[in-house]
Amino acid sequence: MTRTAVIAGVGPGLGESLARTFADNGCNVALFARSAEYIEELADDLPAAGDGLAVPTDLTDIDAIREGFETVRAEFGAVDVLVNHASAAAWKGLTDITIDEFEEAWAVNARGALVCSKEAVNDMLGAGGGTIIFTGATSAVRSLGGAVGFTAAKFAARGMAMDIAQEFGPEGVHVAHVVIDGQIDTPSVRERVDDRGDDTLLDPDEMAETYWHLVEQDDVSTQPFEVHITNGPQNTEFL
Repeated sequence: MTRTAVIAGVGPGLGESLARTFADNGCNVALFARSAEYIEELADDLPAAGDGLAVPTDLTDIDAIREGFETVRAEFGAVDVLVNHASAAAWKGLTDITIDEFEEAWAVNARGALVCSKEAVNDMLGAGGGTIIFTGATSAVRSLGGAVGFTAAKFAARGMAMDIAQEFGPEGVHVAHVVIDGQIDTPSVRERVDDRGDDTLLDPDEMAETYWHLVEQDDVSTQPFEVHITNGPQNTEFL
């Protein structure tokens, strides 16, 4: 049976690799992002094994998210897979960040993921199960200092993932949280590091395969909650 996947927060790098990997494995893939032109081009260019659907969506807008899911259902049917992949933050500490910047980080990373998850879980319960994956970061498990908005938002998302997993795991909804420990090889990052020959960047295509493996984990006895993607813990060990 063809799965319907929503990737909430798509851009060059891992978001694009997730879309291509999921489509290559036969999913119909809905792409949520504010950049309409980009996701429309990507939707048209996905592997032929699955269909793509661009759904221009501001993930800070609750009504827009709900309307986006209705668009997906009308095109593909109920949602089987959700990846909460959106991220936004002002990289500032306590004394520099504004309340608006803090709330923007929370609205995208936490509230947006909450609304998306509510929509997806309702579909999954009616279909006997599904998969929700949260993209996290090292800041979701330990503070780096000086990024209070991002850290608070990522801690919130990880806590939500835990709670949803405990509540709906018995109903067949597999919830996973992916901790990304390191920089992802994207065009913008590559442009910054090429001069110093950085070979430690994480390959987004290989990372997307890890996400797909989580989707394929049907045996509830072996379904992982948290996966760390890293080429070696950065700075300090996880606590």
